[in-house]
Amino acid sequence: MLRTRMTSAPLLVPRALAAKLLHFYDYPDPRRSGRLIKGYDCAHALRTARMCAAVAQRMGHQPARVKQYQIACILHDLGRAGLDRKLFGRIWSWARGQGIPTRPREWRARHPETRYGRETEAFVKRYKEAMAAMGLALDPWACEQVEMRLGYARRLARRLRIVKPILGELGIAWLPWMGRVMLYYYYPEKLEGARPWVRQLAEILVACEQFEAYSNQQRGRDYYARRREDLSEAFGYLDALQREGILSRPVVMALRTLAGEGAFDTILEQAKGRPLSRRERTLLLQASRE
Repeated sequence: MLRTRMTSAPLLVPRALAAKLLHFYDYPDPRRSGRLIKGYDCAHALRTARMCAAVAQRMGHQPARVKQYQIACILHDLGRAGLDRKLFGRIWSWARGQGIPTRPREWRARHPETRYGRETEAFVKRYKEAMAAMGLALDPWACEQVEMRLGYARRLARRLRIVKPILGELGIAWLPWMGRVMLYYYYPEKLEGARPWVRQLAEILVACEQFEAYSNQQRGRDYYARRREDLSEAFGYLDALQREGILSRPVVMALRTLAGEGAFDTILEQAKGRPLSRRERTLLLQASRE
C-alpha cells in the first residue's frame, strides 16, 4: 500500500516566539539558589502544538483562533515546569505498578471521600509510609512531583500567575478558554457548559498530546517504564478515550486521517528517535481507514 507524505504539521507562531514560550518551562530549583531546572521535553510540547494546529485546521477552525490555540498547546504542560525526571519517574512508575490512580478524576472515583482539589494531600497521606519503606521520602520537593499529576490544576494556576504578565509583554492576550483547554485531560468536568468549539479544541489537544506521548521514546523510558513505542497502542488508547467520552469520533478520525496521509511522519520520527518502519507506515495508512 502506498502513502503520499504530506508537508509536516505547521508551526503558526514565529519560531522566536515559540522559543520564548518554551523558556517558561525553565524553573528555579528550590534546592539550589540561582540554579534553573531546564524544561523537560520541550520538544514534546512543540510537536504536540504542531499536530494540534493541523487537526484544528482540518476540522475547519478559524485561522486566528488556531494560532491562539497553538500558543496554549505549546504551554499545555506548563504545570509540570520543574519536573525532576528521576524522582517523577520513580514515584509514578511505582504508582502504576501498584494500580494507583494517576489522574484526579480517577483518584476521586476510587476514593470519593477525597475533597475536590486535595488529591495530592490524599495521596501523600495514604502512601507516605509505603514510599518511605522503599527509600523515597515524600518531602516538599517530592510532593511537587505528585502535584504535577494529581494536583495539576493548582500547579498550573500558580505557574500561569507568573507567566501571564510576561505573555502580555509579548503581545499575547491570554483568554480564559485557553486555560480550560489545557486542563481537559485531567479535569474534563471543567468544560461542562463550554461552547462546542472550545470542547473540540480541548479534545484535539488530548488526542494529539497522547498520540505523541505514546510515540515519545524519552518519556517512555523516563517515566512510563516503557521499553518500546507501539503505534497500535497509541491508537488503542485514543479509542479507549473515545469510549470513555473524553474524545469524540470526529476528532479521532481527523487525527487518524492526517496520520494516514503522512502529515505526522516527521513528528513521529522525531519522537521515536528513528525513521518509521514499513510496518508502521502501513499501520498509519490502515488506521486512517478504520
